[in-house]
Amino acid sequence: MSGIGVETRLTRKFAQIASDSRGGLITFLTAGDPTPSISRDLLSRLPAAGADIIELGMPFSDPMADGPAIQAASQRALKSGATLKGTLRMVRDFRQEDSQTPIILMGYFNPIYQYGSQKFVNDAYSSGVDGLIIVDLPPEEDEELCHPALTAGLHWIRLVTPTTDHKRLISVLQNTSGFVYYVSITGITGTRSADPETVKKAITQLREMTDLPLAVGFGIKSSEQVYTINEFADAAVVGSALVDTIRANLDDSGQPTAELCDNVIEFVQDLASGTVRT
Repeated sequence: MSGIGVETRLTRKFAQIASDSRGGLITFLTAGDPTPSISRDLLSRLPAAGADIIELGMPFSDPMADGPAIQAASQRALKSGATLKGTLRMVRDFRQEDSQTPIILMGYFNPIYQYGSQKFVNDAYSSGVDGLIIVDLPPEEDEELCHPALTAGLHWIRLVTPTTDHKRLISVLQNTSGFVYYVSITGITGTRSADPETVKKAITQLREMTDLPLAVGFGIKSSEQVYTINEFADAAVVGSALVDTIRANLDDSGQPTAELCDNVIEFVQDLASGTVRT
């Protein structure tokens, strides 16, 4: 079923991170937030700022697993005219300048269903997308998108949570590729931070069941937290804190300030300083 080769942008990136004896930084932005042009600018500048892998959120009107910050980002993006086709175009434009940084699309199935599952995976792959995280498709529905994605050559990345028991984990890991995204807390994104020792224990147990790289997200907001997570995980994921930085750089009427891009990139640079292992 899988059309994924032995080596991909994603596997090369994790191999490079490991050979550098450091942890990785995965950053999340919502495509089109706060405007398409600023979103494209941020995307193009993230790798040089220290982002190893980029998660690009596909704007959706009902992002039920996301907290207020990312929900608001989706609303801003949709208001600015963001579409799924525009998100793919953004990746295609990015690939003209950067052929190495992996891009993962993250979101919900409904817009993809409307687009057409097979057309979507074909267009995503040809645009330069490396993998998908679709938060509302469980393993029982793998035929809907997981199987077509893997066949097309896209990694299928799944979320594992603190409530995922051993039996369920077997199902969850079955068609997972690229990396496993461990959600460090129960609940929605951007609300609180997890206890590092609890997360470390969970990651240790997860390593016994998979050889895939393990990334940890939810509640990571600083370079110190990135450093702590990367002492036992392969990468730290920062989303809501980045989106909050975008929101903090909008004026009273919701328009982006002139400093928005520079301030977001400066924040990413600071986060990336936490990837160095001593």
